[in-house]
Amino acid sequence: MHYDQFFSIDAGPGVCYSGYRENQFPGGPIPTEQEVKEDLLLVAQHFSYIRLYSVDHHTKMVLEILEKEDIPLKVMIGAYLEAEVNNPDCGWDSGVYPSEVLKANAQNNRQQVLDLIDIANQYPERIFALAVGNEACVSWTDHLVDVAQIQEYILMVKANCSQPVTVCDNYVPWLEVMAPLVKHVDFISIHTYPVWEYQDIDRALDVTQSDFSKITQKYPDTPVVITEAGWPTMANGKGIPVHFAHPMAQKTYYQALNRWARESKVLVFWFEAFDEPWKGSDDPAEPEKHWGLYTVKRHPKRVLIKGGYKR
Repeated sequence: MHYDQFFSIDAGPGVCYSGYRENQFPGGPIPTEQEVKEDLLLVAQHFSYIRLYSVDHHTKMVLEILEKEDIPLKVMIGAYLEAEVNNPDCGWDSGVYPSEVLKANAQNNRQQVLDLIDIANQYPERIFALAVGNEACVSWTDHLVDVAQIQEYILMVKANCSQPVTVCDNYVPWLEVMAPLVKHVDFISIHTYPVWEYQDIDRALDVTQSDFSKITQKYPDTPVVITEAGWPTMANGKGIPVHFAHPMAQKTYYQALNRWARESKVLVFWFEAFDEPWKGSDDPAEPEKHWGLYTVKRHPKRVLIKGGYKR
């Protein structure tokens, strides 16, 4: 199998997109149509593909605006899977739920998969790929789903949609627990974060190349996409050293990764388009809030400014 069966690498890079601004968050207030349009026009200046994580009102608005305004962005859309299995090894002590919650989650997940099928068939030209789950198998996740159940969801989607199907997760579980899924997906989607592996900017590209190679060497006949790779511009020292997170480090990794991706003909989705203040703890320096190429106010960071000397 080759990339060109699914998408054109020459068309350009991708980016993960979540449009929530200050005082907006999933399950609460969502962006307005004008705000989403503003975002998509900004993103289209630099990218050819965007990745959306779930099927919800925000996602539907994105697709409607892309069609209405004829914005040249293709979309990978995912079915977001919540925990169906308890995970006492969750990295932040929130992976264990009452049985009734797990049961409700399983019902919600099945509906999310059905919604994915429905929207994929509504936009067969705009949506170029489908993802079943996001980081639902990695050892530290708080939304663990059994691999056999994910396989069932994959087969549901493949039986009802024409787009290629994948699962998005950290590269490590693809080497182990997720191996049975490889024969069912059309391509493998991995996440690689050198900074979360305690690597500084000097080692960043080498680590990403190594993560990618581990997968391609194990599965040489299956295309591999990097659906998340990024670098934060601020950190509080919890998990990421404060001095690792810097606008110029983000710019360095972004440029190096894009250069390698072009040369190697690998589709990469940068994580992510805009800062997300709703994520993580109340600490304003929480790194989960600061992965964007733009601030939450939609100001470009150094990574997108030629020369990189302005804020």
